[in-house]
Amino acid sequence: MSTDVWFVMLPGLLSLDMTGPAETFVLAGDAFRLHFIGPETDIPTSIGMTMGGIQPLPETLPSGSLLVLPGVCDSNHFFATPQAELVRRWLTRQQPLIHNQKLTLMCVCSGSLLAAKAGLLHGVQCTTHHDVISRLKAAAPGAVVKENRIFIEDSGIWTSAGITSGIDLALHLINRLYGPERAMAVAREMVVWFRRSGDDPQLSPWLRYRNHLHPAIHRAQDALTAAPQRAWSLVEIAAQAHVTTRHLTRLFKQHLGISVRDYLEQLRLALAEQRLLQGSGVEQAALAAGFSSARQLHRARTRALADQTAGVDLLHQH
Repeated sequence: MSTDVWFVMLPGLLSLDMTGPAETFVLAGDAFRLHFIGPETDIPTSIGMTMGGIQPLPETLPSGSLLVLPGVCDSNHFFATPQAELVRRWLTRQQPLIHNQKLTLMCVCSGSLLAAKAGLLHGVQCTTHHDVISRLKAAAPGAVVKENRIFIEDSGIWTSAGITSGIDLALHLINRLYGPERAMAVAREMVVWFRRSGDDPQLSPWLRYRNHLHPAIHRAQDALTAAPQRAWSLVEIAAQAHVTTRHLTRLFKQHLGISVRDYLEQLRLALAEQRLLQGSGVEQAALAAGFSSARQLHRARTRALADQTAGVDLLHQH
């Protein structure tokens, strides 16, 4: 089955907010059918090019559709136009379908501001481009606005930080709807990094815990993923991140929910598993991944399995 994707097109459209996710969905093959709707048939975009052939806003959308709100290049101006007001009222009429999760809403960059103006984000965890975070808080005082996020989902409403993060979010939705193999194939075709949410327990640690925007943590992660087998000390890792050890420890807990040591151990586990799949013996795989012995590797595996089981039990409780 295919998913219908409806892009709302307004004057001032930030072109990459639309074309990035659109190309991503197109490369997923016949999984998605794209539609472009709006109050006008032709619109000027952020790059000076006019886009045409835009269809009128339908009264309602088919159940199971994905509705995409791209951002605009000057949201102060272009979200205050008569065309934006028409879309705002139209979005308000779609609110029952969105809140009953018969429609999935995807907001790219400042598109979340338009969703907020339509009353769609009350009580919803959401994010947007860092330049308009304060305006999103003002437009949706009842929303739970998260900073330092690439994208976030709550009750079928997805919001992203902006511009290229729309591609990250599109890849994530392909993964959710059609599986990781198709998402990875699209990412390879686009020559982009498949960055997924850290909430999925099955994710490889090479990709997991990267759904944040903090530069110091990324610096530490880049160093660790490049050489997880190295005998890292916390002082050396903090030096790579250009912060103190105490600050790095706090950042990992705050933004990733795990310790620096646990993150490194997960990387080493993944590396050891790769070696085992390639035919290495347990002791050889353990040493190559940075463990001191096969016994230490076994202990790390046991801890990982216990954490995974605890996560499943918690999910079942909810």
